Amino acid sequence: MSNQRQTPPCILSAWHTHEGELQHWLLRQLGQPDRAADALHDIFLKALSQDLAFCNIENPRAWLFQVARNYLVDSYRKSRTHIDLADMPETELVHEGKTDAPLVDDLTQCLPRILPELSTDDSHILRCCDIDGMPLQQYADENKLTLPATKSRIQRARKRLREQMILKCQVKIDDTGRVRCFVPRKNNQ
Repeated sequence: MSNQRQTPPCILSAWHTHEGELQHWLLRQLGQPDRAADALHDIFLKALSQDLAFCNIENPRAWLFQVARNYLVDSYRKSRTHIDLADMPETELVHEGKTDAPLVDDLTQCLPRILPELSTDDSHILRCCDIDGMPLQQYADENKLTLPATKSRIQRARKRLREQMILKCQVKIDDTGRVRCFVPRKNNQ
């Protein structure tokens, strides 16, 4: 008699039903067939680890796709390279000619002058969410907006803020998106 467990039929049925769609989605997300195949394998193993509890899942397709999304987030986090700021060259961290404060801290001199020049809606959402740290869902609820509308609104506001910072504070951004230098505006400009 064998000690091997049989795969519950509910897992095999759900897997055969959704495997193709899941594989196609993973391939679109990852762009590499080998990585998509590895992800698909790991997701199947996760389903197997549920054993008979998988049979109680109300929507197996949604469960499999949620596991896939979590897998992608985890793999992205693991693949990101972290750089300790103490190990970075000083020239990467500070404005030319200054060694006492990071450039981004200096850039805050420009923000109070630019923010009031934006539309009321733009400055309001930027102040609430980006400066004061209000969650987007809370902002949406308080302003009678949907969450997708709020996300679109803040992205547009950030884009307009960036354009104004580049134009009016002469912010220079390198190819990697890092601020390299800027010219602080005088109060009357």
